[in-house]
Amino acid sequence: MIEIEILTKADCCLCDEAKEVVEAVLADYPATLTLTDIESDAALFEAYKEKIPVVRLNGEDSFIYKVHPVTLRKRLEEIDGGQK
Repeated sequence: MIEIEILTKADCCLCDEAKEVVEAVLADYPATLTLTDIESDAALFEAYKEKIPVVRLNGEDSFIYKVHPVTLRKRLEEIDGGQK
């Protein structure tokens, strides 16, 4: 199972766009999605502040600010292929 996490915060239009892209691609892969509000964790907020959204794939920061569906699919294929 692939774990996708989006580091986000309230009133972030880039975060909303990243979530839409991830959700559109998500159905094609054995993956779960978690949204993490950086404002609810002081350490995350200090580390990321304005550097969001961040899309993490299996705990690794993989996309910052923007996520492109074709690139996301390629990364998920690489991960999924490596887990078989």
